[in-house]
Amino acid sequence: MADATIPFEKGNIPWYDRSTIVPTCSYLLIVSQPNDEREQDRLDLLHHLQLLILDGKLYLAPISNPGRVLDVGTGTGIWAIDFADDHKSAEVIGIDLSPIQPLWVPPNVRFIVDDAESDWAYEANFDFVHIRSMAGSFRDMSKFFQQCFDHLNPQGWLEWKEFETVIRTDDDTFPPKSAYLELVDRMNEASEKFGRPMGLAPQIKTLMESAGFTNVSQKIFKVPLSPWPKDKKMKELGNWGQLATLESLQAYTLKLFTNVLGMEAVEAELLIKDAGTDVKDRSIHMYGSYYVVTGQKPKSA
Repeated sequence: MADATIPFEKGNIPWYDRSTIVPTCSYLLIVSQPNDEREQDRLDLLHHLQLLILDGKLYLAPISNPGRVLDVGTGTGIWAIDFADDHKSAEVIGIDLSPIQPLWVPPNVRFIVDDAESDWAYEANFDFVHIRSMAGSFRDMSKFFQQCFDHLNPQGWLEWKEFETVIRTDDDTFPPKSAYLELVDRMNEASEKFGRPMGLAPQIKTLMESAGFTNVSQKIFKVPLSPWPKDKKMKELGNWGQLATLESLQAYTLKLFTNVLGMEAVEAELLIKDAGTDVKDRSIHMYGSYYVVTGQKPKSA
């Protein structure tokens, strides 16, 4: 790690505390308090879970010696820092709406306060653009994918990782009236109504292809949401998946339920509580799907 502090840069938006509702903030209804310590711990917990899913791999795209790398929605910056540690010659830029990243970072990392929905104005193109857990953040998906395409070097790669917002069991173990299924349905309804759908994962491949990417690959991983499986690895995934889900219930739903659907806070909190009870019930063999989609900008583009 570099023995220096790196100041945050300001991109298209001024710095602000995202726990305060700001009209221009794209994500203001999705996450309630993204700057508090608990939320930052939740983001790092998701990072750990996603590494477990991918057997410790930070990415699946077949990149080779990338020069410039962009991490969109960098959060605490943990992915960008890990990537920079593994790729000493790469220049890694992480962007997010507020500077919650650490100041002590590898010398080849810098963070910019920026809104990924605004027009991009970076000084040079990238060899790899990485996006993770950003469903619900964009109103115009076509514009966003086009910006990714335009700001990649020829033969550069885009990778998007996302959890699907459809929860399943293979043995019909959900109770007839599941609070967790109701919560997920209402979350999807609210995000659609807000114009920033969270159920994006199954659409990413098509959107990437429509933007002109080639060699598009999609891999889907099964992730238990509690430690119900007998298989050792899947049980470990279930332990972490359960913890991540429980920590995410309020963060992903409370503002949507109250500000978009008009639910009373007490009603929303009760649904969140009951959904958590479902998640803790090992007799419900629930799981989610984790999508990893990669695509390459053609050499001739």
